[in-house]
Amino acid sequence: MAGAIASRMSFSSLKRKQPKTFTVRIATMDAEMEFSCEVKWKGKDLFDLVCRTLGLRETWFFGLQYTIKDTVAWLKMDKKVLDHDVPTEEPVTFHFLAKFYPENAEEELVQEITQHLFFLQVKKQILDEKIYCPPEASVLLASYAVQAKYGDYDPNVHKRGFLAQEELLPKRVINLYQMTPEMWEERITAWYAEHRGRARDEAEMEYLKIAQDLEMYGVNYFAIRFTIKPLDKKIDVFKFNSSKLRVNKLILQLCIGNHDLFMRRRKADSLEVQQMKAQAREEKARKQMERQRLAREKQMREEAERTRDELERRLMQLKEEATMANEALMRSEETADLLAEKAQITEEEAKLLAQKAAEAEQEMQRIKATAIRTEEEKRLMEQKVLEAEMLALKMAEESERRAKEADQLKQDLQEARESERRAKQKLLEITSKSSYTSMNSSTTALPTDLPSFNLISESLSFDFKDTDMKRLSMEIEKEKVEYMEKSKHLQEQLNELKTEIEALKLKERETALDILHNENASRGNSKHNTIKKLTLQSTKSRVAFFEEL
Repeated sequence: MAGAIASRMSFSSLKRKQPKTFTVRIATMDAEMEFSCEVKWKGKDLFDLVCRTLGLRETWFFGLQYTIKDTVAWLKMDKKVLDHDVPTEEPVTFHFLAKFYPENAEEELVQEITQHLFFLQVKKQILDEKIYCPPEASVLLASYAVQAKYGDYDPNVHKRGFLAQEELLPKRVINLYQMTPEMWEERITAWYAEHRGRARDEAEMEYLKIAQDLEMYGVNYFAIRFTIKPLDKKIDVFKFNSSKLRVNKLILQLCIGNHDLFMRRRKADSLEVQQMKAQAREEKARKQMERQRLAREKQMREEAERTRDELERRLMQLKEEATMANEALMRSEETADLLAEKAQITEEEAKLLAQKAAEAEQEMQRIKATAIRTEEEKRLMEQKVLEAEMLALKMAEESERRAKEADQLKQDLQEARESERRAKQKLLEITSKSSYTSMNSSTTALPTDLPSFNLISESLSFDFKDTDMKRLSMEIEKEKVEYMEKSKHLQEQLNELKTEIEALKLKERETALDILHNENASRGNSKHNTIKKLTLQSTKSRVAFFEEL
């Protein structure tokens, strides 16, 4: 009796000592969180707590995944967390992942956080080669991933080598071609530059719109044997199952979840979903107007900077012209001084020649007055007179030439002084013009209505009325038409890139998925064509189609 009481007391004390909480670690695609959970919590309690923490309302796409015995499993909402086959060590780790995939990401994914989580997960699956992606499509998807991370392309910032540390392409694609990392970066950057103006959420949505058309997008693969029993007894039984019970349960769970989501898409939206979509439309319109406002401000800033650069360039040009004019003025002054000095020298020489001519004339008169009686002296005198007359004539001509040269030098001096006067006038004009330009540049180069130049931010008010919603709907329809045109252009670009890099492909490195993809492409087979064929056929035809596979 005493032993029984003691055992009950020890059991009660043990029960009291048992912890009432346990630690859980939740790993999302870009963060990790830890929570303290109660022992009695069910999967839904933990799942709702994670969704509230993330601000996620589109919860039907996601689940909590954990690993057990080399297989993955999903936390059941109606079952206690600790009743699952989860590891006993704390913290218990779960991965918050997309469990079900939308048929059309643009129409079904409403919240930005939902789009971002899908983008990160699909990107990782492509890089880990869980989703097969053709090489040319891999380059395009990489360009959208770069746009989502870095924003608009700027050649001054995003210089060669800025993607060297980024993981953007599957290793299978890199090994398949004889191309250096610089060559891949060049092709990615070429497309990245074309995405200018797209915000992060827009670039991520474009990524998902392309990825959702890939053959293995949203598909889970299992090694199974399966069975289908048609109503027609004449047709052989079609079997499938897995050797592991846990995998069979997982397949069933995924089938039920996909069916529920399929039915959900084809029902009218609930009030919560309608509210979410209305808020998303308003938020999209607000962001669109904000982007337009920022684009206008950016354009005005760029124009102001261009005007400032032009004024600075013009000011430098005027300064150079002023410097040249000043140098020309100095040269003119030097030339004028030299000409004045030369004219003075010439004038003195002319005076000296005139004086010598006068002395020669006097000598000639004196010789004439002195008569020489003898014939010989007379002849010599005549000869001297003749020589004196010729010398006087030469001296007169030289004097006249020097006088003309002096007049010409005076004229050159006058012209030099006139050039000096014009140069001074031009320098004065340039100086007055440059001061006026600098005064204008201080008032017009940097407009006062820009943010970085003492801007006054314009206040916006949003009134989302019915007319705004109709206008937004018309814009969405217009965007759809533009998207179809862009898709055609995009396909042409993909084909062009495929043709360009085909010569660098190493055929011996092709994987089985590469070969299968090329065969399907040559036959015109795609995921959408297969689904379309199946939806138009009877059950018997579908079974025959699967048997043929």
